[in-house]
Amino acid sequence: MDIEELRTFVEVVHAGGISPAAHRLGVSKSIVSRRLARLEAELGVQLFARTTRGASLTEAGAAFREHAAKACAEIDVAREMILPADDLRGRLRIAAPLSFGPTHFAPVLARMAQRHPRLSIHASYSDRFVDLIAEGFDCAIRVGYLQKPNLLARRVGPIHGKLVASPGYIAAHGSPETPQDILAHEALMKGTETWQFMDGKEIISVNPHGRFKADDASALASAAVAGLGIAWLPDGVTDEHVASGALVPLMTRYPLPPAGIYVVRPPSPHPARKVWALTELLIECFEQAPELAKMLAKA
Repeated sequence: MDIEELRTFVEVVHAGGISPAAHRLGVSKSIVSRRLARLEAELGVQLFARTTRGASLTEAGAAFREHAAKACAEIDVAREMILPADDLRGRLRIAAPLSFGPTHFAPVLARMAQRHPRLSIHASYSDRFVDLIAEGFDCAIRVGYLQKPNLLARRVGPIHGKLVASPGYIAAHGSPETPQDILAHEALMKGTETWQFMDGKEIISVNPHGRFKADDASALASAAVAGLGIAWLPDGVTDEHVASGALVPLMTRYPLPPAGIYVVRPPSPHPARKVWALTELLIECFEQAPELAKMLAKA
């Protein structure tokens, strides 16, 4: 089975069609189509149902997808193992948050590209949750608390936060004194979530309720300043508002457990050196500029 045909199949799946896959691979659509035809002929099954709107996976194609992606990843690892330690090649696909990825993580990725001129770096910025395995990413940079135990993660930097509200909200509704008191207040949230607080070494969890939600921390901070409720936010988002008096820290005897900035990757017995190199570079950046973690939380 030809590895380029296998990679082309995986790329068409990830790109969502033959045309975008051809653009990513830097080849013509006819070459992509011929590679898929040869792969289907060798396997004896149809992998895509082709229509005027594009190509969608057949049942056989869906079953083959994950195995093909793993095979390509293993080939990449094998190729890396025989190269000099500082000679990274191939492609590194990274998922990063849209909120601050282009402004804060992009310079780190640019430095990565400078250090490894034979490595192609493809970054996708989005605040939606990205399925690394199904969408073919090598790794993701994530901020906060990890929710997916089936992924392997390395913490590269810390993020601290606090509970805040405006003086106007406190005057009208009072201030929560314990985590359970939060249930009687309007919470400003990204979605249905759990808030955690520390009581000494014990972690206390509550599930707050609220009518105002947004997928951006700065939008939640603005809502808190407007007096719409209490918010659980990173220090980088709230420091300016706290300094001006627009927001007031709450429940300071119950601090938030520190969150983190992580590089996460799909489970594999042989982690790719390119992912390891990116992880080490991010750690290096945070060690050289500790304030970077604070800046990253400002989106």
